[in-house]
Amino acid sequence: MINDILLSSNKAKGKRPYFLEDKTVERVLNITMAVAGELAVMHERLDTIERLLEKKNILQRSEIESFIPNSEEAEERQRWHATYIARVLRTVQQELEALQQDPSHNRSMEEIAEELGRI
Repeated sequence: MINDILLSSNKAKGKRPYFLEDKTVERVLNITMAVAGELAVMHERLDTIERLLEKKNILQRSEIESFIPNSEEAEERQRWHATYIARVLRTVQQELEALQQDPSHNRSMEEIAEELGRI
């Protein structure tokens, strides 16, 4: 099985630049902005599709609201969710990898997880 979080870790070389004093605040802001960007694009695309379908008398918006996916469709949505969350948490994953590769940080995975849990 493909690990979506590991695949999302493609990054530029060098250290990540920080612009705010608190790296934790900046990390949360980066995640929030990634989600906001994804949501804005999705909203525009969905709005376009719904309007086109209604104009062509193919589908009413009420049909979209009442749709219930079958098991295959639900599974496909779950896979999409996993990939999406991996993209959203890309910053955290990259920082975790950097900590693991830096020999000056001799912290256990539990300590790193605890730090990430405080964000």
